[in-house]
Amino acid sequence: MNGAQALIRTLVASGLDVCFANPGTSEMHFVAALDAVPEMRGVLTLFEGVATGAADGYARIAGRPAAVLLHLGPGLANGLANLHNARRAGVPVVVVVGDHATYHKPLDAPLESDIDALAGTVSGWVHRGLRTEEVARDAAAAVAAAAGPPGRVATLMLPADVSWSPGADVAAPAPTPGAPPVVAEDAVAAAAKALRSGEPTVLLIGGDATREPGLRAAARIAAATGATPLCETFPPRLERGAGLPVIGRLGYLAEMATHQLGGAAHLVLAGARSPVTFFGYPGQPSDLVPDGCQVHELAGASGAEGALRRLAELVADGTEVPVAELRRPGMPTGELTAASAAAVVGALLPEAAIVVDESNTSGMFLNAATEGAPRHDWLTLTGGAIGYGLPAATGAAMAAPGRPVLCLQADGSAMYTISALWTQARENLDVTTVLYNNAAYAILRLELRKVGAETGPDTPVGPRAAALLDLSEPTIDFAALATGMGVPARRVGTAEEFAEALRWALAEPGPHLIDAVVPSII
Repeated sequence: MNGAQALIRTLVASGLDVCFANPGTSEMHFVAALDAVPEMRGVLTLFEGVATGAADGYARIAGRPAAVLLHLGPGLANGLANLHNARRAGVPVVVVVGDHATYHKPLDAPLESDIDALAGTVSGWVHRGLRTEEVARDAAAAVAAAAGPPGRVATLMLPADVSWSPGADVAAPAPTPGAPPVVAEDAVAAAAKALRSGEPTVLLIGGDATREPGLRAAARIAAATGATPLCETFPPRLERGAGLPVIGRLGYLAEMATHQLGGAAHLVLAGARSPVTFFGYPGQPSDLVPDGCQVHELAGASGAEGALRRLAELVADGTEVPVAELRRPGMPTGELTAASAAAVVGALLPEAAIVVDESNTSGMFLNAATEGAPRHDWLTLTGGAIGYGLPAATGAAMAAPGRPVLCLQADGSAMYTISALWTQARENLDVTTVLYNNAAYAILRLELRKVGAETGPDTPVGPRAAALLDLSEPTIDFAALATGMGVPARRVGTAEEFAEALRWALAEPGPHLIDAVVPSII
């Protein structure tokens, strides 16, 4: 068997059965090998950023890596933004990058580039396969490296001649590196002491603590000690809804986060990083930890749940867990706004839904509107690189074909990866996209003010600057774009129309898009 066949068979043996691909000439033997290995499902995407984002969304729901097939350095570069998001989220992804044949590489052909350097910016493991007989072993090592705690991006470069040459064989799965996280008793004791001090304490959770066991432990601790529990701003996967504790998220805006953390004498980190602002702003601190606040690191991202449960045993033994009751907003009427759209989503969100949220400024009312909805998972833009929502929804739908996926997507960032709709139609995925169409980069209008570029009525932003943040000339017809890629779509402008369209989309199998015209909040 050739190297490509051995690689795919080894990936399947290691538990990977989906590969999101945007291949080129160097990957043709991998493509041909898919017919010889029917257990591997190859999924074509029309842009590399869709492939990488779909693998991220798949892994967040499946709990195991997906594979990605990319073409040379430029193909990898096109997929880097969503690999960045996966890296920041600790999501396991195996990336196979085809390269020039080893004898062709020294000739500096037009597509030659430093793939190793590009891969190193987002990968926790990088390897270049140089021998056909070692390809299968390399593939097994890549899967193990990606899946080991914490999850990481593992990139394997595969030269074309190594792929097409005979002499390879299938390798057994490699052992996953790293032992299960061990609860550090000294860190637990320090956190318990802070919680028992009677001083204001914030418990900030992230990583694997944002599932039910971690949420319940955090809620017990807060109920017993009076601590304020918060979830990191953009958790990779947050379980929410009726029957689960309601734990708010740290605000994206520095002003909101400063208010939430203000006055804290202790900050206990359970799977979350110490909070900082997303950007530096003139005259404002970048570190969000209040002056004089003592930071206690309870556990990292892959050991936070166990550490929280142990901490709850010490400080909250016997404390009952407060949970959300099933409660939905009333159905709104009239103009469709960010607030009324959130109420409709909360009123109609189905049981066991997966919500992929890249709604940005249009989603500011969603948390409150959906906290009492039937139980669901919420995926967020962990790394902050936009263009994540549509691809991640694609991958999530493939990972959980029996669950409805609701993609809440801002218009500007949708255009980065709009071709994901084509893949959803091709694969007949049950994804409903709510496209918040405010015809603006509203978040950047806000940032323009925050950085001081618009300081008041005497220094207004001029028309040339304003035009760079405006999407209305021409106005994008997302319903037409979706229909053109095989996704049924409707355009709505009132709360009643939105509710009717959402019922329609959720009732039918397959992908749908609702072009929801809402005013910009900025």
